[in-house]
Amino acid sequence: MPGHADPVVIACRRRAFLAGIALAACESRSDVATSTAGVPRATNSPPTVSPAKTETSPGVVPRRTLGLTEERVSAVGLGGFHLGIPSEAEAIRIMHRAMDEGITFFDNCWDYHGGESERRMGKALADGRRDKVFLMTKIDGRTREAAARQLEDSLHRLRTDRIDLVQIHEVIREKDPAWVFGEDGAIEALRIARKAGKLRFIGFTGHKSPEIHLDMLHTAKANDFRFDTVQMPLNVMDPHFRSFEKKVLPVATDQHIGVLGMKPLGSGDILESGAVSARECLRYALSLPTSVVITGCDSMRILEQALEVARGFEPLDESARLALLEKTRPLGAEGKFEAFKTSERFDATSRNPHWLTGGTL
Repeated sequence: MPGHADPVVIACRRRAFLAGIALAACESRSDVATSTAGVPRATNSPPTVSPAKTETSPGVVPRRTLGLTEERVSAVGLGGFHLGIPSEAEAIRIMHRAMDEGITFFDNCWDYHGGESERRMGKALADGRRDKVFLMTKIDGRTREAAARQLEDSLHRLRTDRIDLVQIHEVIREKDPAWVFGEDGAIEALRIARKAGKLRFIGFTGHKSPEIHLDMLHTAKANDFRFDTVQMPLNVMDPHFRSFEKKVLPVATDQHIGVLGMKPLGSGDILESGAVSARECLRYALSLPTSVVITGCDSMRILEQALEVARGFEPLDESARLALLEKTRPLGAEGKFEAFKTSERFDATSRNPHWLTGGTL
């Protein structure tokens, strides 16, 4: 490395190599500006994206480090929502197959299918299987009381006394950050639960606006709180419209927050464009500096497809990445294939606002 290189960049790169994750923000610090509030905010220029460095062996699902937690988790995670679609028996079979083949990151949420996704996962993790996975779920409550009650529901359904990661779900309203960190807000409940050993790490999710994600990170910093993870849509259409990849990803990686990529196929809508295949979509998302890419698998066939991509994963080189973006550019400019950004179709808490302040479905 040249002797005049920025020592901060060198340190970040070294940490990225040891962690097995490429930190794009460290590779291109010029793409991140500092706001007047002192919180890094990305410019409109696309970040220099380095392929995710992954420690693996041929035919094995890769493992990556989850931010600063030192937890090693599978690069592909099993989405919880889709586990409520097939029969219970088939959903459990999918989960057992995923575990047996090396997928360790299991996603879920308090509200998925009226709690059925969590109940099914709890059954699948019985008989000694709980410790084989890194278990994540999400809660909708914005108040301390609602968050605490929902967390207890999740613990009961998942048949466990501790959840590895609990995330505040659907941070999609401009008022959400202030609400969560306000007096008697949800963060207070999660802090108390962490001290009690009911959860280990805390994060948040959202699919609507990069600016709201950045405000959540700013509000956390202003309240002397650091999120362990942040979940966001990352896919081949995202760079062309309200881009989380361009605006939030560099900030999260710069702060060493574990990045959970979601909607790599845009909930299936991206495949309807005909521009890219499912395998290309997964490979694109895995080539970003993510800790985990969460994908929904409602059949054994879809699970095997994800396993195939993960086992044979090789990061896209720059020319291949740019070629995919060129193919999707004219289709992604208005968010047509990312309805979660442009409509309320995916906004469960907007359709059920009582989840934000209540503890019942």
